[in-house]
Amino acid sequence: MNLKPFFSALRFLTVLPIPESWCGDENSFHKSPDYYPLVGLLIGLMLALLDIFLCWLLPVEVSSVLLLLVMIAISGALHLDGLADSADAFFSSRSQEKMLEIMKDSRSGPMGVTAIIIVLLFKLMLLLALPMLWRWQVIVLMPLAGRCALPTISAWLPYARSNGTAAFIRNGFSPKRLFIPLVTLAIPTFSLLGWVWGAIVTSAICCGVWLTGIYSRHKVGGFTGDTLGATCELVELLPPLCVVILAHRGMI
Repeated sequence: MNLKPFFSALRFLTVLPIPESWCGDENSFHKSPDYYPLVGLLIGLMLALLDIFLCWLLPVEVSSVLLLLVMIAISGALHLDGLADSADAFFSSRSQEKMLEIMKDSRSGPMGVTAIIIVLLFKLMLLLALPMLWRWQVIVLMPLAGRCALPTISAWLPYARSNGTAAFIRNGFSPKRLFIPLVTLAIPTFSLLGWVWGAIVTSAICCGVWLTGIYSRHKVGGFTGDTLGATCELVELLPPLCVVILAHRGMI
C-alpha cells in the first residue's frame, strides 16, 4: 500500500514534523486530498483524548480554552487564514477579479479579523455548552467534518484561479473524491451518535458544505485555497451546534 499520499496530506494539513522524504513526489501530493478525511479523523481522536485528560485535570471552562488553542495550533492556523482572506474578499463588495486579488493579500482587514473572532468565540461557546455525555464524541467529529469538506468542495466546484496553491486538486480529481469523504464522515458519526442523531448531524454537515460551496461559486466562480480554509472552519461548527440544539430541546 502506498502511504506517501497520506503522509503528504498529514504534512500539508498539520504542523506535525513529517519528513519530506515520506511524502513522495508531486503525484503523491495530487492524490493527497483522498486522505484528508482520515487526517481529520486522526486529529479528532487526538483532540478527544487530550480533552478527556484536560477535563480530568482542570475545570471544563479552562479545558475548552486550551483545547481550542490546540485546535488552532495543530493546523498552524492554516484554515483561519483562509477564513480571514475569504471574509475580506467576500464582504468587500468588489468585482470577482478584485476579490481574488484581495485573497492573495497576506494582510487581514477588519472583516477578516472580525470573522476570526466570531468563529473562535462561537466555537468556544459551543464547546462549553456541549453535554459532557456527548463531549468527546463531538470533538472527534469536528475536525473530521471540516477535512471531509475540503475534497468534497474541490471535487464539485471548478478552481477559481488559473493557478495557485489549490490548483493541484483539479489534476487529482476522481469520483471517489466525493464518495470517500461521505463514507469517512458517516461511519464515525453514526457509530458515535447513533442512527437518528448521526443522520441529523451528517445531514447538517452535508447541507453546510453545499451552502458554502454555492456561496463561493456565486462570489468567485468556484473555490480557492482560502475558500476551502473558510469552509473547513465553518463546517467544524456544525457537529457541536447540532448536538447543543438537540440537548437544549431535551431531545438527547
